[in-house]
Amino acid sequence: MRLIKVKAFLEREELIRQGKRVDRRAKVLEFGDDEVTEYAILSHRWIEQEVDYNEVVKLMKMDEEERSEIRQRDGYRKILESCEQAKKDGYEWLWVDTCCIDKRSSAELSEAINSMYRWYENSRMCYTYLHDVHGSSFPTALDHTNYYKSNGWPEWFSRGWTLQEMIAPRDVRFFNRYWHPIGDKRTLAPTLQTITQVPLYILKEGLYSNRPCVAQIMSWAANRTTTRVEDRAYSLMGLLDVNMPMLYGEGKKAFHRLQLEIIRTSNDQSILAWGCNEGEVRNGSILADDPSLFRDCNEMELMNRDEFTKYVGFCTPAEGLEDDRLGTFPITNRGIQIWLFLRPYVDSDTTFQALLPCCSRPSGPPVAIDLALWESNYCRYSGPLPHARGPLQLRQVYLRYQGTPHRNSTFEIDDSAIHEEGFTCSDTCPERLITGNTVTLSTTCPFRFRRYFCKQEFHFTVGFGQCFGQNWIHVVCETSDTISWIPYGLMRKSVPESMNKASGAACCQLYILQTPLPQSTWILQTSCVMWQSSRICGVKFEVFRDPGFGTVSGQWTCHFDVDGTDDPNRDWRGLMIRHCRSKQYRYGLLVDGVPMTFLRAPDDLKLGDYGHFTDFMDFRCEGNLFAELKSLCLKANITPRQPEISEMPGGFKLPAGLEILDESDTVRAYGHKFDCAIGLPNPLGLSLPSNDDFKSLLVSLSTRLTDRYLITAVMQCGGDPRYCGSGSKSRWYNIVKPFVWDRNKGAGSVVGEQLMMTR
Repeated sequence: MRLIKVKAFLEREELIRQGKRVDRRAKVLEFGDDEVTEYAILSHRWIEQEVDYNEVVKLMKMDEEERSEIRQRDGYRKILESCEQAKKDGYEWLWVDTCCIDKRSSAELSEAINSMYRWYENSRMCYTYLHDVHGSSFPTALDHTNYYKSNGWPEWFSRGWTLQEMIAPRDVRFFNRYWHPIGDKRTLAPTLQTITQVPLYILKEGLYSNRPCVAQIMSWAANRTTTRVEDRAYSLMGLLDVNMPMLYGEGKKAFHRLQLEIIRTSNDQSILAWGCNEGEVRNGSILADDPSLFRDCNEMELMNRDEFTKYVGFCTPAEGLEDDRLGTFPITNRGIQIWLFLRPYVDSDTTFQALLPCCSRPSGPPVAIDLALWESNYCRYSGPLPHARGPLQLRQVYLRYQGTPHRNSTFEIDDSAIHEEGFTCSDTCPERLITGNTVTLSTTCPFRFRRYFCKQEFHFTVGFGQCFGQNWIHVVCETSDTISWIPYGLMRKSVPESMNKASGAACCQLYILQTPLPQSTWILQTSCVMWQSSRICGVKFEVFRDPGFGTVSGQWTCHFDVDGTDDPNRDWRGLMIRHCRSKQYRYGLLVDGVPMTFLRAPDDLKLGDYGHFTDFMDFRCEGNLFAELKSLCLKANITPRQPEISEMPGGFKLPAGLEILDESDTVRAYGHKFDCAIGLPNPLGLSLPSNDDFKSLLVSLSTRLTDRYLITAVMQCGGDPRYCGSGSKSRWYNIVKPFVWDRNKGAGSVVGEQLMMTR
């Protein structure tokens, strides 16, 4: 280590004052061995006018004006007064971090930071200079008037580096702004404990007398700050007895590296116990982002094997507690491999509570943290969860220590259609983060919800969330006797298994969710589409009468990809509004896996016909898309497709007395007005494509064919045993209104209509 030669420094200063000649070759800094040299050391709060290594060494080679400017700095006066005090105490050598490290050398800086705790520990005396304390006594209570910048205490107590500078030296003496002594560490220990939360025995006996757990040491630094983000980690290396290279520019990754180094050299699982009482929600890596997340760990202790075995034994057979499985957790390329006692949450296959062999207070129960299974690894999870948990299980898992994607997201809500039906938005939580019809989510505020009421006593709550960089939306319907301020039904589902069922699961896709409203015949439809480049998700709520197919699954379904430009202001091309006629029987089928409604068709209707409905609900054809394509001389490909036709999921049966000759070739179509099906032998169909050419054609005709309906699928069957007999042919059709042909009216204005995509 490089040390100030106290006598040489003071002699040089005296000759300068007297205006006498100074030997420029005289050295004031020399190398020494901290193991054998008796030296004093300075602890202080850095200020703007510090003096560095180069300025101290080359002081006498500067012109008089520059030399005078340096000598008048507070930083220079601080070094000079430290040398004066060291001389009084009989020390020949002094170490001051501002000028004893040549920071132009990254190797020397790294060596100094890795050695600094040892240097303070080996010093014979540590002078602590409190530049903002003017009185001769130590502050014993919070004083926000004089110390408003540093949480009510002298600024020295708010800095990251000064924590180790207080703990490491055996003898620490405090001085005020005028270098008047205030007291020493032992006599001031009770006050220091109040200010710093460091236990008395550590202040008096040192860190190695009875070393606390990692989480407790981290908690001492929770409210301290550093100028560089990386120094939040580097300033803790000595206290945690680890070493690692300095990489300024890595930001918060430095604290992650610190934790990984601790895990490599220790089996202290309290390092995983951060954030248990934090108000902020943080999901992803098992490692903390910052020491502040250990703020509530100041009383944390490790549990010995007997204590932990006794507690866990009440909940589960003590399998594995007698071997060494709980004592090691190596770091692998997949994650931290560790054995943990996990308790799954009820109604969730992916969220668990994990018990750690440490307690947040003496003689308390084990600390519990929440984990979520994501991409085969377990991640830290702090979102809403139910209270009910399953039995405790001992499992070997991999904890993700790599960062997970985090992005801010915005949900823009269109609920005008449900307002027209009598629904009102009553509650939002929290109100400050939901502005109008815009919900904003961030990494620290990833869960928000809003509740809707209806005069008919229908209620539903919509949760908007973000987990591991993906957005999710979940809807919970309630009745007046089950509603509560915190929607526990929402909380049970607002966990990572929901995130792949919402708009963030794929880039630029439309998703539809249909939810039955309780004690009613209404269906709530939630439609959302996300444009990846803008992180904006458009959400639309609509209600319509239950068509009675029994096909509302309560699951998100993807209806089409939004191809082409990634623009949130574009029309949702290809989106269709299904036309439901209340006076005619309708039947439900799956066409390429997508639910469609089919009606009995007259013989003259063809695929691609468009037109309108009369007052008597008869369809009047006005033209055909294929004819329009020819007249426009467009080179578009809208070749009809032959889709796969299959049954809706469900247990409907044919009416009594009706039989199907060859049931293997028959598809059941489910009617909306009766709980039964009809058999459609050998159904063959044609449907319009959903490619870009087709969507472009719809847009090109939108100005001329506003408010028109379109035949998007036709089907012919070998017979209808309910109506036509086995030998007759029957024709069926699906009719919709393209969204781009009806965009001025809005889908919510038509009773019984819903959004769908024809395929």
